[in-house]
Amino acid sequence: MMKWGLVLAWVLVAMSSAVAAQDLRGRSDQQIFRELEEVWAAAVERNDVEFVNAILADEYVSTYEDGSQGDKAKELALVREFNQRIDESTIKDFTVRAYGDTAIVRFARTMVGPRNGVRHEVTFRYIDVFVWRDGRWQCVTSQSTRVNTK
Repeated sequence: MMKWGLVLAWVLVAMSSAVAAQDLRGRSDQQIFRELEEVWAAAVERNDVEFVNAILADEYVSTYEDGSQGDKAKELALVREFNQRIDESTIKDFTVRAYGDTAIVRFARTMVGPRNGVRHEVTFRYIDVFVWRDGRWQCVTSQSTRVNTK
């Protein structure tokens, strides 16, 4: 459980030193990875390439909704280019399975924002696989599947 607290501390320090001062003991794997996923999503929205670079392993591979794949360089380019407004983002069905130095995170995220001046809602299911390396959790692979086309 100690390394889970360390990763959350690392995430919170990246967010703000005031938040990082809070007591991290007693947090579950579920709480820690949910926070990590939320901070990761926020980093993408604000084009924080440095944060995303730190969370992705060098060998990172993503499988996108259309079946295509991208490596870490492609993912960082997507973060740099991200320019969509997200007014609401909700997570549900969040589960974490930890196997020693590996964790599998599954969840659905619904995002709402404007598209061509009209309210647009989309839901994706994600699977992220993390490994504990160099004193922090790094994502080695992700897959996203679009659930609806609203």
